[in-house]
Formats: sequence, C-alpha cells, structure tokens
Amino acid sequence: MRLSELKCKEVINEKDGKRLGNITDIIFEPKTGCIESVIIPGQMRLCNMFGKAEEYIIPYKCICQVGEDVVLVCIDAEKFSY
Repeated sequence: MRLSELKCKEVINEKDGKRLGNITDIIFEPKTGCIESVIIPGQMRLCNMFGKAEEYIIPYKCICQVGEDVVLVCIDAEKFSY
C-alpha cells in the first residue's frame, strides 16, 4: 500500500465510533523503515484564529484494521491528542 492510498482513508476510533479524520503524515523508525505511528490533524479551532488544532499521534500498534475506505484504531482519544 502506498502512502497516497493511506492518506485517502478515513480513521475511525473503534471505542466510540468517532471519526478522527484522515492520515496526513507517518512517522517511520529510521533503522528498520517500519511505521512507528500515524498523524491525524484534529478539529480546527474557532475560525482558525486561535492557533493550530491539536493532532492525534497514534502508534502503529493501535491500528486494528485497514480496509478499503477506512482505518480502524482503538485508542483513548484524549490520551493520544497533542
């Protein structure tokens, strides 16, 4: 699977069914080349005027399944929001 294909998929949290957004970036382990985590931007703040939105940095081990249209993760959203 290519990064461009992964970016088109919507990420949904299995725990609460919440749509988190789309993957915008991936963090790799430099030595092995394995995916370490995925980054998903959070909701934008009021009129984009009060700073950048938080983002979710989700470890690869929290990804449950990658389907044709969605990626299912199992996380506590507050824990992985930065």
